[in-house]
Amino acid sequence: MKKDAKNRNRRLRKKLRVDEFQELGFDVAWKLADDATNESVDAFIDNFFAQVIEPNELGFGGEGDTLWHGLICTQKMGKCTEEHRAKVEAWLKDNGATAVSVSALYDLWWAE
Repeated sequence: MKKDAKNRNRRLRKKLRVDEFQELGFDVAWKLADDATNESVDAFIDNFFAQVIEPNELGFGGEGDTLWHGLICTQKMGKCTEEHRAKVEAWLKDNGATAVSVSALYDLWWAE
């Protein structure tokens, strides 16, 4: 069954994560100072979650040390927005991250 097939019932649309159940997210990457201590990296990540991820009901899955990369999506089924992207990018740049990269929004289930 193709993703763009028409006339699906609600249960099938939900199962396939399409139409009103589509989920959009974006990739993010950044670099911290090479000489950052474990404590400063932990503080940066704690602040990232406290100041931009949690207040905007976003979720972050990723990894790193001084170079980080990951995926941002909503905590509940839903769509990230351009505003979410802008907030994340601005926060990272305003708080000392360099080489900040934020992808375009994409469908988390049907990305090509």
